[in-house]
Amino acid sequence: MLLQRLIDELGHSSFRETHQWSIDHPAEFWQLAWGELGIVGDPGSSPSVVEGFHDTQWFPRASLNVVETLLAGGSDDEVMVALDEEGTRRSYTRGQLRHEVAACAAALVQAGVTPGDRVAAWMPHVPETVIFALGALCVGAIVSTASTDFGPGALVDRFGQIEPVVLLATASSRYAGKDTQHGSVLEEVLRHIPSIHTLVVAHGDGQGISFEQWLAPHRGSRLSPVPLPFDHPGFILFSSGTTGKPKCIVHRAAGVLLKVLSEQGYHLDIRPGDRMLYATTCGWMMWNWLVMGLGRGATIVLVDGSPGYPDLSRLWSIAASEKLTFLGVSAALIDTWRKATLDPHQGGSLSALRTIASTGSPLSPEGFDWIAQAVSPDVVVASIAGGTDLCGCLVLGVATEVVRRGEITGPALGLDVGVVDDEGKDLPVGAEGELVCRTPFPSAPLYFWGDSEGARMRGAYFERFEGIWAHGDFATTTPSGGFVILGRVDATLNAKGVRIGTAEIYRVVLSLPEITDALAIAQPWDGDSRIVLFVVTDKELDEQLDSLIRQELRSQASPRHVPSLIVRAPEVPRTRSGKMTELAVADIVAGRTERDTSSLANPESLEWFRQWASSSPAP
Repeated sequence: MLLQRLIDELGHSSFRETHQWSIDHPAEFWQLAWGELGIVGDPGSSPSVVEGFHDTQWFPRASLNVVETLLAGGSDDEVMVALDEEGTRRSYTRGQLRHEVAACAAALVQAGVTPGDRVAAWMPHVPETVIFALGALCVGAIVSTASTDFGPGALVDRFGQIEPVVLLATASSRYAGKDTQHGSVLEEVLRHIPSIHTLVVAHGDGQGISFEQWLAPHRGSRLSPVPLPFDHPGFILFSSGTTGKPKCIVHRAAGVLLKVLSEQGYHLDIRPGDRMLYATTCGWMMWNWLVMGLGRGATIVLVDGSPGYPDLSRLWSIAASEKLTFLGVSAALIDTWRKATLDPHQGGSLSALRTIASTGSPLSPEGFDWIAQAVSPDVVVASIAGGTDLCGCLVLGVATEVVRRGEITGPALGLDVGVVDDEGKDLPVGAEGELVCRTPFPSAPLYFWGDSEGARMRGAYFERFEGIWAHGDFATTTPSGGFVILGRVDATLNAKGVRIGTAEIYRVVLSLPEITDALAIAQPWDGDSRIVLFVVTDKELDEQLDSLIRQELRSQASPRHVPSLIVRAPEVPRTRSGKMTELAVADIVAGRTERDTSSLANPESLEWFRQWASSSPAP
């Protein structure tokens, strides 16, 4: 076990002692991790200078390309498997993957892509997306991905900000047995993003060149990753807040690689030869996280489509047939399995399975119990929490420690994570406060795209507490040194494990002439949360209007933006400056203590929400 070896090498008695050393000596820890985790490249002769989040310099003289680490190893090893809803299985050895990536890199160079250019993929969870991303990283381009459930408005809001020059898109996709053609969406995206000069289309005929035709002239090209500094940007991820367009978070490719491999290697005990699956889409940072598993020498298993099609046992059948050692899913899916009294063993033997990871929302104690009873008491349950902002975890499982139901086991190595009050002071065990991190880490964002002065980034993470990363989660610590995540501090929605910005909902809903105002919140519901959308309208909220709102959100944003409940309200609370106060309503609906509302121009509006919350049926 890699973590135990690290503890022993440092002469420590426990993970907790090693963790304390890692936050006391962050430069030394990450230098050690570079070597132990097998990062290919030159870390440089100058050590990292760790001087706060704004001034830290990670590996200032390093030279590397993450693709060399991700594709290191024997050519004949199976390293990627892809499965779709129809049961088609595609398999790639490392040698085959190298050939595909080399061809893609050469095609990108011929298309004029140079280091620092942005390329984008609007794709299903399939091998072509991985090949395209690795090819782009190989030549030093910056990669951004989105899943096929995003509508044209959401795509333009994201990709339009970063002006990609190449777009990989799919002509069609399948989800839950339903085929969707994407030609009209592509036309709209191309019309609104003129920077795209090369369109490559996978899975069907389209107006661009097919993926196979694009690669064909370059097959046989030599894989020659461009050496890059550690701080070279590699990924742009999007995180939505309550106002404006989604934030374009620029990450170092090398920083994400080092951080994620430390999580997978030390904390989750993912070993060379393991077989790992994370149920994700290309629009979630867990896609990037899964791809980094190649750097552990693991085989990554890509599952496209619905995890519940043709039935809820799909992932368990795959776990058996592919002999998975690691299965990652959302807490909401575990809860669905539990409520359905699913028998995971119906699909075959799960004897290879060592770890089940859960993220997206807090995993309930009952979820831990279900895994122990229905799967095996010997399977490690690793509840993890972090997010798009760091493309990794703040708190997660600890391979050398006992799993306790309802808890995330501990803080990530190298990160001084704690729970503080409104003044930034540490809270005692069991007290509710805000989750923070005091030490810089390699996957902290480089910057936000277009945020030349850094104001948006400072406001996102460091405005609450000077020099301390405020993650935006309510949490408590436990007597064992673990964590319990209680929900979001701000009004960003988290429903069924997916973060959704209210701004994206308002953009669609307020475009409807029938709607004069709207407010969306996440209501705690049945162990998770659901989106409730309040609308102000002069007409009745009848079945036809309700259906129209849902249809527009589904087509212009995504299915996950569609609320569970739409309610007509007389008005929404606003400050004197006209800013909507979602948090006041969220507190009322969640039954939390209401915060100061003295800045509201219409505080009387809250009384209607109090009455609605008191009469709303309990889950």
